[in-house]
Amino acid sequence: MTAPAEAARAFEAACRAELTALKPGNVHVFAPGHGMEVAHFERAAAAAAPAICALGLSVGGRIEAAVKASLAVAGCNTNLGIILLCAPLVSAALSTGGKSLPARLAKVLDALDVADAEAAFRAIAAASPGGLGSTQEADVRGPATLSLAAAMALAADRDMIARQYGNGFAEVFSLGVPALQEAPTAPERVEDAFLAFLCAFPDSHIARKFGAQAAEGVRAEAIAVQAAINGLAGEERHSVLAAFDASLKARGLNPGTSADLTVASIFTALLQRSD
Repeated sequence: MTAPAEAARAFEAACRAELTALKPGNVHVFAPGHGMEVAHFERAAAAAAPAICALGLSVGGRIEAAVKASLAVAGCNTNLGIILLCAPLVSAALSTGGKSLPARLAKVLDALDVADAEAAFRAIAAASPGGLGSTQEADVRGPATLSLAAAMALAADRDMIARQYGNGFAEVFSLGVPALQEAPTAPERVEDAFLAFLCAFPDSHIARKFGAQAAEGVRAEAIAVQAAINGLAGEERHSVLAAFDASLKARGLNPGTSADLTVASIFTALLQRSD
């Protein structure tokens, strides 16, 4: 079991570590993007950390509290995907039972109910992420009639965040955490984790806003960039990533889901260290 204060520190550390890495198409310390700067994300992380890690909250309650706190200080949606991913991880980390974090997480995900969905829907609607759209079933702008687990299952084929709710965060544990190796907050390892997600899957955020073809195109570009930086370090590596970053931003393309999964992977690695 992890203490709430320790979990809050790990959450904020994961959010800040992601900002120190040159993640092409996203906001980071080397360049702003999409009308946002690092300061927006830092304020949101600091506000969300105690809210998402408070004792006695359900997963849906953690999502709603953290989104509300983030919006109050950032003034825009900076971390909805991060919060959706990290809320179940927090509940698992704070739970008792002596089992591994993945085992406790599976129990948390199995227990998600309609009340969790209601709170999560309110949070998602308030954050109003780009490309949200509408659906016939489990639309976040309407009343929840399904459990949060069931609602996420409906979106799992088109959204990598929703997919984690149904597979026990399989990609976080099998792809993101291993890419971080033994240095989960080191910028180069964070970049490796981000590229691992971007190369493995078409980014859900790009697909929602620009379509599946655009997302697949960015994935192909990422594979080439990943190959290009193999064996490079320092300024040589930085130059390749910076060129890809500038190209994506010039086209308005933001691989936000890959960044969110990266933060969740850093957070998971830090939790497992203290578990």
